[in-house]
Amino acid sequence: MKFDSPAETNLFDDKKIIGKPTPRIDGPLKVTGTAPYAYERNDVAPDALYGYPLGAAIGHGRITSMDATAARNAPGVRAVVTTLDIDPLEKGMNNIARLFGGDEVQHYHQAIAVVVADTFEEARAATALIRVEYEAGEAANLNLDAAFRDVEGTGDPDTLVGDVEAAFRDAAVVTDQMYRTPAESHTMMEPHSSTVDWSDGGDMTVWTSNQMINWNHQSIATTFGIDPDRIRVESPYVGGGFGSKLWLRADAVLAALGSRAAGKPVKLALPRPMVMNNTTHRSATVQRIRLAADADGRLKGLWHEAASYCLPGGRGETATAPTPLFYAGQTRRVKNHVVDMPLPETADMRAPGEASGLMALEIAMDEMAVALDMDPVEFRIVNDTQVNPSDPETPFSDRNFVECLKRGAEVFGWADRNTTPGARRDGDWLIGHGVAGAFRGAPVLPSGARAILKGGKLIVETDMTDIGTGSYTILAQTAAETMGMALKDVEMRLADSTYPVSSGSGGQFGAASSTAGVYAACMALRDKIAGRLGLNDAAFADGRVTGGATDMALSEITEEVSAEDAIEWGDFQDGYEVATFGAHFVEVGVHALTGESRVRRMLAVCDAGRILNPITARSQVIGGMVMGVGAALSEDMALDRTRGFFANHDMAGYEVAVHADIPDQQVLFLDTLDGVATPLKAKGVGELGICGVAAAVANAIYNATGIRVRDYPLTMDKFLDRLPVT
Repeated sequence: MKFDSPAETNLFDDKKIIGKPTPRIDGPLKVTGTAPYAYERNDVAPDALYGYPLGAAIGHGRITSMDATAARNAPGVRAVVTTLDIDPLEKGMNNIARLFGGDEVQHYHQAIAVVVADTFEEARAATALIRVEYEAGEAANLNLDAAFRDVEGTGDPDTLVGDVEAAFRDAAVVTDQMYRTPAESHTMMEPHSSTVDWSDGGDMTVWTSNQMINWNHQSIATTFGIDPDRIRVESPYVGGGFGSKLWLRADAVLAALGSRAAGKPVKLALPRPMVMNNTTHRSATVQRIRLAADADGRLKGLWHEAASYCLPGGRGETATAPTPLFYAGQTRRVKNHVVDMPLPETADMRAPGEASGLMALEIAMDEMAVALDMDPVEFRIVNDTQVNPSDPETPFSDRNFVECLKRGAEVFGWADRNTTPGARRDGDWLIGHGVAGAFRGAPVLPSGARAILKGGKLIVETDMTDIGTGSYTILAQTAAETMGMALKDVEMRLADSTYPVSSGSGGQFGAASSTAGVYAACMALRDKIAGRLGLNDAAFADGRVTGGATDMALSEITEEVSAEDAIEWGDFQDGYEVATFGAHFVEVGVHALTGESRVRRMLAVCDAGRILNPITARSQVIGGMVMGVGAALSEDMALDRTRGFFANHDMAGYEVAVHADIPDQQVLFLDTLDGVATPLKAKGVGELGICGVAAAVANAIYNATGIRVRDYPLTMDKFLDRLPVT
């Protein structure tokens, strides 16, 4: 199906099933512990052995020797494979770091060996017996501040609109500040895990925890140099990913090598330190943001320059991503620098670019509002735009940012906020209020599915994943709505590489793309059923198909009918900027004596097109809000610049937000319709929820204390000595 013009009135506007609050189909399996995750596939590989990885103990350099004799002779050990035993494996899709093979060490905890044994404990104990000698590489400069000073002002701008220098020279008010965000870890509950059967060295079956089945499938074929038709990948349940499981990682590679060496299936989960140093993370950033405005609050110039790091060839963290698009302004200059550093790989983490960029930009907007003596909400409203400000010929397909701000201000009680920084108290607590805008693009990818009518039941197959986002449920709702069937009569089968290729889960494109793909497949099934019944204009409703003299229950169609199709996106979308918007409001308390910060209440108002399921969408947004609180107050991967690794590489030392940190959360959806976005008029919302949250917290802390902190996380040591005298 080609989506080649904006959606008009269609079957989804009836909202019989789509848009209704529907409990998650997979919920009972997960809360009862019966959902089979990758490391627990005893149903398909009951005799699997246990693999345990060994990571490199230097930041970069080369391995000069490895002695695995003692490990091979240890109790229960079935096989040992070291990186020196094989040539470097090919890099799969978007793998910047080589996952295994050869003597080069690119980063700390790079996988250099796998031990396979009868039990987990035997495999882990034997791994400790491997003796490794290294030749460390030359000391690297891992100081991002110094790197930013070296690159600032170099290279052609990524975006350049108008005479920026003149705008700043002539402006009534100018702000110019530096902002820093730290390295962050995805810290999902389920570690990277795989169970692999490559026991005969021929066909390979991979039960893994991965967000993108097709990407993973193709990467495995490339990495091992085998025919994709000989590989099957399944990932029906994923215990969180947030971008870290988009790509093939060492868990699947090591389990495959171990299975081939031991001649039996092997299960392997990366230990938490290797999750945080071996896989991927969000790079730290250093950002300089300059804003220029007229006395009436209209922006005349935006100048944003940022730097992040990555291994050579990587993308780093594009913190400047929102700046060309979010706010109006006569001129703008944007430049993002990526600096090569031998550190564990940086790659996609929830709202890559926007999350870290808005942590800075939305403080800068707050600072300009203060300098102008304007209400921060009104300042943002004044600088709204309905066109791409860097390309005014391109309108937004649907943008309701102002409505988000106004609705949020009303519900939050913004008019009654603390207006004088440091002036409101509740006992020993200083009370503050903050706001920030949220922006995230709404991309889509081609996505396919297969729909099968069998015995009155509808079976839908697609390699789409459910990473905790509710894919099983919203896809079933889409299928039921399209076929005019009850939700209970739909069976969803997901995340198997033998199913039609979907968009996969990531980039906030999963829900919008995959529901459109299921719609395409179900429409193809409707056409096939109508053709068999000789109907030119068939209607599907209440479990029946009608047309002309025909009125038949779908359950009366005894012969199996199936159809497969995929959604393809028309070029007409290139004429629009398709994005999602939101506004976050936060109240905090800062203890006047200790500097302890506590979030007291939070509100998010989101504009993301049609909301397919308010329950699963709200869950996504509040999850993003929680991550935003962690980013604001506690998360910081502590870099050992001498050794080149993150020292707090576990869930005890890396402090994410927990229940005690999260108060009442309120989420409101405008539930608008964007016909340009998809046939369902829907856009993704999973990454919008984190965008701007940290800045709203930071702005509230400023409002509470009168102290502006621009280096995240906003821990008490950064402002304790500046708290107002009590």
